[in-house]
Amino acid sequence: MNLILLGAPGSGKGTQAKFLVRKYSIPQISTGDLLREEVKAGTPLGRKAKEYMDKGLLVPDEVVVGMVEERLKKEDCKGGFILDGFPRTVAQADALGITLNRMNKSLSKVILVKVDEEELVRRLTGRRVCEKCGAGYHVMFDPPKTEGICDKCQGRLYQRDDDKESTIRNRLKVYNEQTAPLIEYYRKKNLLAEINGMGVIEEIFDRIRRAFE
Repeated sequence: MNLILLGAPGSGKGTQAKFLVRKYSIPQISTGDLLREEVKAGTPLGRKAKEYMDKGLLVPDEVVVGMVEERLKKEDCKGGFILDGFPRTVAQADALGITLNRMNKSLSKVILVKVDEEELVRRLTGRRVCEKCGAGYHVMFDPPKTEGICDKCQGRLYQRDDDKESTIRNRLKVYNEQTAPLIEYYRKKNLLAEINGMGVIEEIFDRIRRAFE
């Protein structure tokens, strides 16, 4: 079972990926984690990626795809994998398709977790962090016992700039611009399953499971 998980920031796809890992014993592959691991290990691909990262540039597609290919060759991917946050563009999707063909692998499904934009904004702007100990809270889903005060150290809770509404809306705009062509790309290949990401976590997981079982 070879899956791609798509979803906007705040859609809960990270949580659903963990459920899939536990249920099907297949690895979740995040390109962000891969980049950090390759750079830390000092592999040829990691060294190449570091050159771009040090200059504040995006790592080229061929380097990222190369890392994904190396990861897919590992033993734990024989039973399947979940690609999380990759591909991000149609060019990356094309390159991934060529790579999978070369490895005699194919995608089972591309799961798109859909959540209304206003709900995404509500979820993402509700995050709070303690300025003393760094503990995280959410005003709706995981509030502190006393508003604005950390349960652990009584430090003041604040909202990071990343979690402010204007920043969130900009992130969602970029995501939509990048991902809309990708959604159409996989829809044309009859691989896309659109899942309602609203509701109880277990219910959403059940919808995802039904999409490919």
